[in-house]
Amino acid sequence: MSQTTGNKLLNSIAQRGRGYVFTPMELLHLGSRAAVDQGLSRLARAGKIKRLARGVYLYPEHNHLVGEIPPSLPAVALALARSQGAEVQVSEAAAANALGLTTQVPGRIVYLTGGTPRSRRVGNTVIWFKHAAPRRLAGAGTPAGTVLQALRHLGPGGANERAVQMLRQTLPLRHRRELRALLPLTPAWMRPTIGKIAAEQRRG
Repeated sequence: MSQTTGNKLLNSIAQRGRGYVFTPMELLHLGSRAAVDQGLSRLARAGKIKRLARGVYLYPEHNHLVGEIPPSLPAVALALARSQGAEVQVSEAAAANALGLTTQVPGRIVYLTGGTPRSRRVGNTVIWFKHAAPRRLAGAGTPAGTVLQALRHLGPGGANERAVQMLRQTLPLRHRRELRALLPLTPAWMRPTIGKIAAEQRRG
């Protein structure tokens, strides 16, 4: 591997910013697979990047008080999905927890995917990928998609007025519009609730 290739790898990684999680597949435009793998190994040994698991790397972010900041699990899941050319969607229970609609923390870290079902260990964490139909991946990786998953978790009885108001306060207008655009892909019971969440204030 030439020094030029090494510099190109680091420059491309740095452009994504600290905290970026990636796989070699995203860098193959800079060289052959063998050259990219060798370059990433050298960068990891030099402390420029961190190897999280086989074929998964992090451009580490540091804080002067706590030191290195661990990567976010969604970032890791997205990187693994990109390596397969697949979409990933947060699980129903995790979405509801992330949006403050429930205090229950899921026992397993599960993502829905259009790709191959599998599990990957990253450090001390196991991430499970569960195959799902395209409709379950509507809005994958977006705040609107996360809301759909949270509503699925709550079900018809749990998606009440309190949940509507919480989500209206949480979602900016542009994300509420994105949520409304997903209406055709949602089950019938969910549509009135989405209509309330996505409703825009009328000006007098």
